[in-house]
Amino acid sequence: MDKSPEQNGASAQLYPPTEPFDRRMLDVGDGHRIYVEQCGAANGVPVVVLHGGPGGGCSPMMRRFFDPAHYRVVLFDQRGCGRSRPHASVEANTTAHLIADIEAIRRALGIERWVVFGGSWGATLALAYAQAHPGRAAFLALRGVFLGRQAELDWFYGGGAARFFPEYWERFAGPIPEDERDDLIAAYARRLFSGVFAQESRFARLWVEWENALASVTPRALHDTPVDYARAFARLENHYFSNGCFLQHDGQLLDGAGHMEGVRGTIVQGQFDMICPPATAHALHRAWPGSRLELVPLAGHALSEPGIAAALVRVMDMLRHEARHLGF
Repeated sequence: MDKSPEQNGASAQLYPPTEPFDRRMLDVGDGHRIYVEQCGAANGVPVVVLHGGPGGGCSPMMRRFFDPAHYRVVLFDQRGCGRSRPHASVEANTTAHLIADIEAIRRALGIERWVVFGGSWGATLALAYAQAHPGRAAFLALRGVFLGRQAELDWFYGGGAARFFPEYWERFAGPIPEDERDDLIAAYARRLFSGVFAQESRFARLWVEWENALASVTPRALHDTPVDYARAFARLENHYFSNGCFLQHDGQLLDGAGHMEGVRGTIVQGQFDMICPPATAHALHRAWPGSRLELVPLAGHALSEPGIAAALVRVMDMLRHEARHLGF
């Protein structure tokens, strides 16, 4: 889950725009080539940015949470989205594949350890990566935590959030026949993977609209999302959510949080996040001994929320003074 931060409200909290000093396409096998870029200081403290979705892709705004004189910022588009190819593909596209891709990027760039920065699905992936490779994750900066549990999917796609936004829910669920509404993820899967481009595009936009509408504490006006973006975002999210985010069991990341030996991190969480409610972040914080939880009042889910953006910049600025302690 997640959308890119392109709203003006966050801009004042961020560092000035910057351009990458390196762009490349990395062949990771299985027919996939992923887009990777680096910006900031070539010899700085490395940080890898994990975008949301799955399927959201990275954006220029995501470069701006980091002091460019201090950090070597690595961004990439995960399999099937953004500038990675093939576009909107779910073949050989699982959490294990994405963890392997992160390691492939790290090795290709000659990085030993790095800070891992991710929100929403990016937080899910950051936790999965840190639990698989705790020695590589020097620190986790997480936002709007999603743990990939069925209860969280039930909240957003099973009617929980709908109680607060019935009009938006009607737009999302209404096009599905009543006899299929007991499992909207499955119902949408049948349409997003129908092989009929017009149908896939229509339901992709509906899928994205539902999430966009609830991303900010102030509901957003609905507008047409570019078809290419919507189709990749919706197909990839649906693919992962239909398969339990490809985790070994429900609750795996929460169960594994206590075993991230020596991994510290900060969780930034909007107090009024309707996509990933704060109870999830609180549960993670209680299970993860090395964590700190910062609840942002009057903030929702989006990275574009000014309070969320400001808190994340503070976290990364704070880490500038701990580089030696983190092993850099």
